[in-house]
Amino acid sequence: MKKLPLFIRATLLSSSLALVSMPTMANLPLAVNGQAIPSLAPMLKTATPAVVSISVKGTQKVQQNIPDVFRFFGNPRQQQGPQERPFQGLGSGVIVDAKEGYIVTNNHVVDHADEILVTLKDGRQIEAKKLGSDAASDIALLQIEADDLLAIQIANSDNLEVGDFAVAIGSPFGLGQTVTSGIVSALGRSGLNIENFEDFIQTDAAINSGNSGGALVNLRGELIGINTAILGPNGGNVGIGFAIPSNMMNNLVSQIIEFGEIRRGVLGVSGRSVDSEIAKAMELEASQGGFIEQVLPDSAAEAAGLKAGDVITQVNGQAIKSFSELRGKIGSIGAGKKVKLTIVRDSKEKKYTVTLQNAKSIDVAAKTIHRMLEGATLVNHAEGVEIESVEANSQAHLRGLKKGDVIIGVNRTRVKNLADLRNYFKDKKGTFALNIARDNTSLFLMLR
Repeated sequence: MKKLPLFIRATLLSSSLALVSMPTMANLPLAVNGQAIPSLAPMLKTATPAVVSISVKGTQKVQQNIPDVFRFFGNPRQQQGPQERPFQGLGSGVIVDAKEGYIVTNNHVVDHADEILVTLKDGRQIEAKKLGSDAASDIALLQIEADDLLAIQIANSDNLEVGDFAVAIGSPFGLGQTVTSGIVSALGRSGLNIENFEDFIQTDAAINSGNSGGALVNLRGELIGINTAILGPNGGNVGIGFAIPSNMMNNLVSQIIEFGEIRRGVLGVSGRSVDSEIAKAMELEASQGGFIEQVLPDSAAEAAGLKAGDVITQVNGQAIKSFSELRGKIGSIGAGKKVKLTIVRDSKEKKYTVTLQNAKSIDVAAKTIHRMLEGATLVNHAEGVEIESVEANSQAHLRGLKKGDVIIGVNRTRVKNLADLRNYFKDKKGTFALNIARDNTSLFLMLR
């Protein structure tokens, strides 16, 4: 049977290395017939000192698979619940500020780490502290105290084009700093379920275990991305690697530096990617973009004038191909920031400036509602929140909700609209009594 490809974060977690001897290559001449041979060496002399190796140690909780019979009667030789196990890992990082000693890496490289040791290209080893991280985008910011550091120059990743040359720098398999080259294979990759916010650069520059957090640079030695994952059947490189764009990284790191955390902005829309069917139904010339199915009440999108049925085609002048790409781009921009959106409405192009809202409280409420009412489409109703449709065998369907139900209250609290429903779930947990109006009768559904 043919093995399916797997997404693998390019971090090395192991205790041994297998070294494979490679054939020795003859040295190339510096010039042929008086013509200099192109080389990446001059660029790499300025870029590679900014790329570091990272080793971590820590403990991680692991859930034990204890048979129920032992849980019931009690087994004195087995402890209940998750157990802590030690681990070691290797990855890479990039110095982005020499004066402050800031190093960017992947969150999954340093997650759960108790000790973080950074090895510079000149051999110095320095303990680092983690200033902040974001699991949803897989970015972490470290800091070290050292003199004579060299920071990498950061490029505008929005200027990248498919076919641009790309060079990956990192420490695969613990071998030490290694350089590989290729091209930008694709842009705006999303929907891969590697991270929650995805807007990846795809490259065929070889990325392997241990490259996570390393640099993807252009031919000027400027950072265009942070290497984070590979697609391969057995964990090896097959020419499909993914990097977080430098602009996305920069936005997130700036928030960590300023606030000590990510204050993610939110647009306040739900939708799907434009496909040929939507393009035909909406009479769109292009079959790409983010189709807005719903604009949430009291959201940034509503305040700016966006409407259901709009198709978002550009964010800050950059074309987007899908709703996932839209989510990835918006998700890296901080709350309170302004973004310029280009939308298509009634076959006409319009431009809007939107000030993003803080995602924290909205995310908590949205997750709670999604968990309990997954599969139900909610819309405002004169009496409350109407269940416009319910997917078969969804959570909402299994909980007893039906098309046409109107949510008029939760736990004896009146609900007049979607905003009321979201506000109620911001800081509530436990069991909820959902008051439903159905066919001129009132009933309660218990949700947990």
